[in-house]
Amino acid sequence: MSWPAGTKGINVIEDWITDACQLPSRSHAAAAEARQTSLTKPPGSLGALERLAIQLAALQKTELPSATTAPILLFAGDHGVTAQGISAFPAAVTVQMLHNFANGGAAISVLARELGCPLHVIDAGTLAANEVPGVVTDKPRRGTRDFSSEPAMTQEEMAFALSAGRRATTLAIKNGSDLIILGEMGIGNTTSAAAIAAALLDRQSSDLAGAGAGLDKSGVAHKSKVIIAALDKYQLTRSGTEPLDVLRCVGGLEIAALVGAIIASSQARIPVLIDGFIVSVAALVAVRINSSCRPWLLFSHRSAEPGHRIVLDKLDADPILDLGLRLGEGSGATLALPILRLACALHSQMATFDQARVDGREP
Repeated sequence: MSWPAGTKGINVIEDWITDACQLPSRSHAAAAEARQTSLTKPPGSLGALERLAIQLAALQKTELPSATTAPILLFAGDHGVTAQGISAFPAAVTVQMLHNFANGGAAISVLARELGCPLHVIDAGTLAANEVPGVVTDKPRRGTRDFSSEPAMTQEEMAFALSAGRRATTLAIKNGSDLIILGEMGIGNTTSAAAIAAALLDRQSSDLAGAGAGLDKSGVAHKSKVIIAALDKYQLTRSGTEPLDVLRCVGGLEIAALVGAIIASSQARIPVLIDGFIVSVAALVAVRINSSCRPWLLFSHRSAEPGHRIVLDKLDADPILDLGLRLGEGSGATLALPILRLACALHSQMATFDQARVDGREP
C-alpha cells in the first residue's frame, strides 16, 4: 500500500515548512468562555475541561467544538545507532511491530478500535525490504545511518521524510478531521529523541536519556555516552545550531515525518494531539522551525521518560494525563481523546442557567 503516484520525491527542504499558521480565533474563544460562565455549574468547577473546550473552540473557529473525528497517524522508522547497543530490543522488532499494527494486535490498534479512530501506519524509514500489507510505505531509505559514525540522514532524505509527514496529514484530513493524533514506532528512537533534545535545549544527555524500551542503569549510562560523543562530533551544542542540522545528524526518519506532520496539520488549521517523549521532541523541532504552529498543539500526557518533563516545560505544555506511560505508538494521546470528547460534550450539551431555569450566581 503506497501513496498515489507523483506525490513522492523532493530533493531540497521546501519553503512550506516555514509558511505561517493562522492564529486561534479570539472571538470564538471569547464566545466559548462566555458559554462556560452561563452553564449550570460554578465558574471554573470543571477545571481543565473548561480550558480544553475553549482552546478547541478557538482553534476550530466554532462556539461548539468537537473531538469526534480523530485519525491516528503512526510513523515508523529504524535507527542505525542501534548497532551501538543502545536498546534492550533488537532492531528487527520495528518491522515485526508493523505487522502487529496491521493485524490489529498492538496497543494502539486496540485503542483505535475501541474509540472508533482510523489508524494509519506509515513506514517512514524502517528496515522492511518489502511493503507490509495494511501499511503505507513512504520512505527515502531503509533506516537511518549510525549517527555515532556519520550523520543519520542526508539533506535530501530528511526533506523527503518531512514531506512524507505532510503527505500523510493531507490524506488523513481530506475527509474532515476535528484533530489528528500522532504516534511513532522505532527501536532506538528514544536515543535519537534524547540527542535532539539535548542539542536544542543545551542540556546534559544524562538529563534526557531514559530506559526507553527497558534498559538497565548501565544501559542508560552507555546510551548517554553515545549521545555525548555524537553531539560533540557534529558540534551540535554550540550556540545557534539549526534545528534541521540537529534533526539531520542525530534524528530519525519517523521523527522527521512527525515534524512535517505537525507543521502541515497546523497550517491546515487542524489541532494536533501530541503523544509522549518522541512526538514531543518532534514538536520541539517543529516549533523551533516554525513557531506559529505552537498554538495548534495539545499535549496528551506526561510520560515516564525522564526527558519528557524537560521538553514539556520548554514547550510550556500542560498535559492532560500523567499515568506513567512510556509505550509510544500514540497510546497516551489516544487515551486522552475521551477526555477531550467529554470536555466538548459538557461544553455543548449542558443546559445554561436560563434553559434550566436555575438561579445563577448572585451579583
